[in-house]
Amino acid sequence: MACCSIPCADTSRFFSQLTRLYRWRFRLFGIEKSQRQMISGIEQTLIDNAELLEIGCGIGYLHQALLQAGAARATGIDLSARMLAEAQRQAEVSGLTGRTAYRQGDFVDLADSIPMADIVILDKVVCCYPEPERLLKLALAGTRHVIALTYPRDRLFTRAGVALMTILLRLVGSGFRPYVHNPADIERWISAGGFRRHSRALTFEWATDVYVRG
Repeated sequence: MACCSIPCADTSRFFSQLTRLYRWRFRLFGIEKSQRQMISGIEQTLIDNAELLEIGCGIGYLHQALLQAGAARATGIDLSARMLAEAQRQAEVSGLTGRTAYRQGDFVDLADSIPMADIVILDKVVCCYPEPERLLKLALAGTRHVIALTYPRDRLFTRAGVALMTILLRLVGSGFRPYVHNPADIERWISAGGFRRHSRALTFEWATDVYVRG
């Protein structure tokens, strides 16, 4: 995932520690349900020969699955060097090295140097930013056709889980914080950028939206 604008070092450290867990979860169970929903939604829009940008790409299996489904190239951005190393290794194993590129850092800081993409993906990334409007505006500015994102549903159970996680992070001295942002605000910001919602899919805790321009 990408980072919060302020405690980036803590966010990088937090997700770097999860790299091995993500790797084994993917090996044992494959792509998560919410990510399968995202792939399905994107495949209904524009994917053949599309240029992808995944913000907060983690170990890379989501955009690599889209490459195997017909997209042309993908750029992955993540704060964690360890996550990116795993993404590069996965790309080599899958024969996708020539179609992938990776950059380390916070997308908010890198946005001006990232080329526009046909499809921009933010999978469980908005919930890592205290200023989601700024993040989404920059992402929308770099999107030609489709933007897809997964974020926590605004429910009592989800908010309780995030509150508990925040307490635990404080106890261990981590500056990383998760957030549950208002879905109505998210839709309003994206709509104001000239996009309309094409599809929405839900799991118990996640909402996955795909928007198209125009």
